[in-house]
Amino acid sequence: MEVKASEIEIEKASLVLKLLGDKTRLAMMKLLEKNECCVCEFVALFDISQSAISQHLRKLRDAGLVKENRKGQWIFYSLNKESDMYGIVLKILGFIPSQDERIAELEKQGLRITCE
Repeated sequence: MEVKASEIEIEKASLVLKLLGDKTRLAMMKLLEKNECCVCEFVALFDISQSAISQHLRKLRDAGLVKENRKGQWIFYSLNKESDMYGIVLKILGFIPSQDERIAELEKQGLRITCE
């Protein structure tokens, strides 16, 4: 049985929507729209465990929505602009309120890029 390209695209879109249906992952993606962040920053921002943050990031990375950039021993995450789902992600993020104040609060507390 042949699988149509349109069915594959629906599967991909469905996966993206499921991943972004989680409020933590959605907020993380909105933060990554303008910023590169490491796990330690997300831990401080969301006040949840490092392992929970890592699980969220793993799911987003496995779907190709975020990419990793290693700087020494630390890994920083950003949106994957090469993803074929990037356009859909940007459209969705356009409806989400800015998270700039969260980054500003991290900076004010001296917690921005604490793992460098």
